[in-house]
Amino acid sequence: MSELSFPASSAAMLEPRLPTTAPLGTSPSRPFVTLTFATSLDSSLSLAPGVRTRLSGPASKAMTHHLRSRHAAILIGVSTLLADSPALNCRIAGAASQPRPIVIDPHLRWTPSHTDKVLEVARLGNGLAPFVLTGVDPKKLPAASVALLEEHGGKYIHIPAALSGPDDRMRFDWRDVFDALLCENLSSVMVEGGGQIINSLLDPKFHDLVDSVIVTIAPTWLGQGGVVVSPDRLHSSAGVPVPAARLSDVSWHPFGEDVVLCASAVQFWFRPIPVADGCSVFCQSHCPPPDTLFNLEPTTLALPTTTAP
Repeated sequence: MSELSFPASSAAMLEPRLPTTAPLGTSPSRPFVTLTFATSLDSSLSLAPGVRTRLSGPASKAMTHHLRSRHAAILIGVSTLLADSPALNCRIAGAASQPRPIVIDPHLRWTPSHTDKVLEVARLGNGLAPFVLTGVDPKKLPAASVALLEEHGGKYIHIPAALSGPDDRMRFDWRDVFDALLCENLSSVMVEGGGQIINSLLDPKFHDLVDSVIVTIAPTWLGQGGVVVSPDRLHSSAGVPVPAARLSDVSWHPFGEDVVLCASAVQFWFRPIPVADGCSVFCQSHCPPPDTLFNLEPTTLALPTTTAP
């Protein structure tokens, strides 16, 4: 794979959105988390589940590799790994280090093989082997898979999982995921996809975990049936649909034919505040709290934890 270059001016523009080194004598309570992905004009990541779809142009692709050079880890879901067999490395010329690939694989759907691209680049010294986060009991891990990962410098990490849905799928709490990565001295994480991972992290319960959002928007429509970034719809106390989330501190930057959106925080767009009798549900006045009628206004909100894919 050929090396890529990234203009210093573009790197400087992105720098305020990226993790910084913690001051001496301090330790972060969690990793710095950047949510980043490429999408079409109709918010699709791919044409269909399991179908590899190229969206980023050369300039924004180089930007993605620059972002990788500025993070300690890259996180994807197992479906993305199985569909794309990505290398999950950084190809920027002169990069000082490689990010650690992290794979969310609660049920061990991935069986590592010498032909997997992520292991090939690790053997060649052009990347690192993945840490696989799973809910499977460590005693039940396949010995051959454990040995192959460890041979390349990777490993399995057990994460407590909750069962969800009629099929009893295991799901992780994002706080458990990021706590485990911090224990591995991974102080920054670039979350790249796929759809389930991104939509889960956009749940209002996890907005306080996301520090930066960088989205590449390609000038194309993929059409219906694609894998879409679209978090669950929220409703007011009156049952009225409301926006799920909104970004703050937003800037837009052209990269070739693509446009890149940068933001510093995800906001839970509505929160309940008390209003007096007779006010509209969407009235924006701050009324005394004599009853339980609630209004809605923008805010950044940390909510109780739930589970992630």
